[in-house]
Amino acid sequence: MGHQANEPAKTITAPEQSVEQSDVDVIKNSDAADEPIRIDAQPSSPVITSPIKQRRSGCGGISLALGGGVARGWAHIGVLRAFDEAGIEITMIAGTSVGALVGGYYLSGKLDELETFARSITRANMLRYMDFSLRGAGLISGERLAKRMAQDLGGIDIEKMSKPFVAVATEIKTGHEIWLHDGPLATAIRCSYALPGVFQPVINCGKLLVDGAIVNPVPVSACRAYEPDVVIAVNLNSETFGKGTVIRASNYDTANDNQSDDEIQSKSSSWLPLIGGGRVNKKVKIANLGVTGVMMEAFNIIQDRIARTRLAGDPPDFTIRPRLKNMGLTEFHRADEAIERGYEEGLHRLAEMERHGMLEKSQ
Repeated sequence: MGHQANEPAKTITAPEQSVEQSDVDVIKNSDAADEPIRIDAQPSSPVITSPIKQRRSGCGGISLALGGGVARGWAHIGVLRAFDEAGIEITMIAGTSVGALVGGYYLSGKLDELETFARSITRANMLRYMDFSLRGAGLISGERLAKRMAQDLGGIDIEKMSKPFVAVATEIKTGHEIWLHDGPLATAIRCSYALPGVFQPVINCGKLLVDGAIVNPVPVSACRAYEPDVVIAVNLNSETFGKGTVIRASNYDTANDNQSDDEIQSKSSSWLPLIGGGRVNKKVKIANLGVTGVMMEAFNIIQDRIARTRLAGDPPDFTIRPRLKNMGLTEFHRADEAIERGYEEGLHRLAEMERHGMLEKSQ
């Protein structure tokens, strides 16, 4: 993200876990403003050797699967602080979206910088990082955030870090799940959090990549590939589990038609109230979510449904679920609260795991 590399990040397409090399597609006859962000380069050699096998064997210990959740992701910082305070070593991290952001900063030794940045965000100054674009493939180009992240992570390659790290992204043209496990750290993180419709997609290694939460919201499977002793998932959307169900609605059911606006409450996820300085949590009509509000709520539903299926098929050994139900997906200014909730839940769950002897498996 904002970091130009001589060689592109190499990828793994799950579940085959085999390294691919793709020619970079040449985009012709298109306006430059409509093109996705391009941060890759043509490979200098036709042969790509992946270090994943060497790094995967004998990883052992405790691996963390940090899930997506947009602004709720600041809670990951608190969870990691709880691990550090308890003296529990983490041997590997796989992250999706904001989970990749926090996990990458943590393993690179830059978590303090990220926490300082998160706590400094207010409703007003958040706008300085939103470079809105009406002509591109996303509402925000992401260049300002890229430059900010490059200040901390520029020059850091994943394979040179002391512990394995995987950022999960989605190839938008094929739906493939892409595991970014080497190359520039900032690039991998940017690919992983490129939320469709909000951020412009990123071309990396000849693939058009967007947010990994579309295919793997809580990447337990990526952790399993490194054969740890214990996999702990941090699910930021677990309180929505059971929220979605099937309801038979009748056209003649008018019980709610006469409710006043004050009786109909909806928490808007739109950024528009932030621009006007209004309160995000004010009572509004259900239909008044705004464009971004509808997009974020729809993404939240999709992520919830996919997470249920993925975690049922490949469950973690333990799950940490910070209490974030009342926190909006775009309320980045509530970092203090999110970090504290993650910290408290992390300490509580680690104590519970210790009582059950689960942490002994990793020692």
